[in-house]
Amino acid sequence: MAKKKKPGVNAGSDWLATYSDMVTLCLCFFIIMFNPDDVTQAQLDAISSSMRQGGIGAMPGGFTVSAGRNADLGNTIMALPSMERGRVMGTAMRKAISLFQPEIRSNKVIVDHHNERGLVITLAGDAFFYPASAQINIEATRDILLRLGTYLDSPELRGRRFKIEGHTDSVDVDPNGPWEDNWQLSSERSRAVLRYLSALGINENNFEIAGLAATMPVSSNETEEGRANNRRVDVIILDEGHL
Repeated sequence: MAKKKKPGVNAGSDWLATYSDMVTLCLCFFIIMFNPDDVTQAQLDAISSSMRQGGIGAMPGGFTVSAGRNADLGNTIMALPSMERGRVMGTAMRKAISLFQPEIRSNKVIVDHHNERGLVITLAGDAFFYPASAQINIEATRDILLRLGTYLDSPELRGRRFKIEGHTDSVDVDPNGPWEDNWQLSSERSRAVLRYLSALGINENNFEIAGLAATMPVSSNETEEGRANNRRVDVIILDEGHL
């Protein structure tokens, strides 16, 4: 008498276990090889959209991430000027973060990107200047400023324009001191940074400067820590739309 098969068991499906193991191993391999720095947000969105349509094996025409005829002609969204500028600024920001990593940890430098301004490298006023002065503390900051000058003159930023903004806290200047007000102090600090960068050989015609006094605080002026954060000089790599 023929042996009775157990219910629910298909002898011809044993290969599926081996196949699923292989697919899992392939997935792990590609995850290890995946470099997020080479993938743009547009590509990630396309991948996510494709997978929502039923999985990799069921990608319909409009949602695949493979290149089509327009890509052969160079007509892709990533070829648009705005996307190219975004890649350049992303590369510049990663380089700045790497270059100033020790100072970022010690809060002497902050690197951030503002959509309304550009890529901003903030120099802490108390670390770069003597108290209530526009004189740069060269002994303490020479190495940082040299790296900043090299960075601004790098091939990635060639042809860019820059802006240097001086900022103060809300405390009035000493009436017996050299400054009429915070406007003058903040302007002189931005000029001092420009003069130093110019002395390094960077073309000052690519810069504009401004003294904004206490009009753009980043912290509350009610505490000493907040006032210290507001005493700063911002070196801005302007986006194309803000030139």
